[in-house]
Amino acid sequence: MWVIAWWASDMLRIDPKVDFAFKQMLGHPGHPAVTIHFLNAILQPQVPIQQVEILNPIQGKQRAEDKLAVLDVLACDHLGRRFNVEMQTTLPFALPKRLLYYNCLNYVRQLSEGEGYRGLAPAISICVLDKVLFREDPRYHLSFRLRSDQVSDLVFVNDLEFHTLELPKFQLACHNVSAFAAEQKWLYLLQNAGSMDLDALAELLDDPVYREALGVLDMISKSPEELDLYEARLKMWRDEQARMEAAQIEGLERGIERGIEQGRELGIEQGRELGIELGRELGIEQGREQGIQQGRDLGLARGKILGRLQLLASMLDMPEPASWGSMSEEELNRVEAELREQLSRRNGGSGR
Repeated sequence: MWVIAWWASDMLRIDPKVDFAFKQMLGHPGHPAVTIHFLNAILQPQVPIQQVEILNPIQGKQRAEDKLAVLDVLACDHLGRRFNVEMQTTLPFALPKRLLYYNCLNYVRQLSEGEGYRGLAPAISICVLDKVLFREDPRYHLSFRLRSDQVSDLVFVNDLEFHTLELPKFQLACHNVSAFAAEQKWLYLLQNAGSMDLDALAELLDDPVYREALGVLDMISKSPEELDLYEARLKMWRDEQARMEAAQIEGLERGIERGIEQGRELGIEQGRELGIELGRELGIEQGREQGIQQGRDLGLARGKILGRLQLLASMLDMPEPASWGSMSEEELNRVEAELREQLSRRNGGSGR
């Protein structure tokens, strides 16, 4: 293992959530202690991982020409267990099926022709997400296995295991980071390494292995070749996020248009009924026309507000509260102002 020369106090400026940096940090053959510590911290296996072999290290020029198509960390330990660790900054379509597919591949590829099933070792998938995948559960670490439908603690086989770590759900107070569990320290590092002073972060985490991991990230910033690769992946990441946001906004705008049309139809109907009633009471046709117009205006205004709120909620990655449907127009306007302020603060604080 080569030794890292430590730095003067400075900002790292390397975000470990970028897949190239993530793989260099957790899948570098020269730093097995980092990989072992991460896996033991996340999985807490009954038999701790003592040794690892990185099965797919990044090698030379191949990593530039193929645009780093495979950036998961694939490792094997001293018991033959296979580990696949990946970072997702977006939510690809059918992600759970994708995780299942690749973990099953890691499982079946252990067998050579003529070998029996007894020699198969567990295949374990760890997916770190910078988005929320399971909104129905507040826990940031969820694990999945093959279990019985009838008896919850009856496991069919322990050989396939899946773990998701959703960073947006990890919101522990940071005033005593040194007291965090090892898993929590890793999540804190992933969230903050790109924006904190190196020495300050290393002191907070208070363990040599995190210092070594930060050192790997720092080496990226000091190597022109690796920095170019990192920045290329960072650009691809940002471009992909922009494409997904554009598609999302386009879909939401179509939804807004449909909402406005529904609001218009509802407003016209309500206005018609109100106008007819007023016309009857006043005995004049003008009441009907006035009621229709008022209803149309009310439906259009409310539809537009609700459409804007849906768009803002999606961009902030938050669910749409059911209470919006019963709010007055004045209350909805206040909610819109608050969401716009949140989005402004988030966009203002995320730049490099």
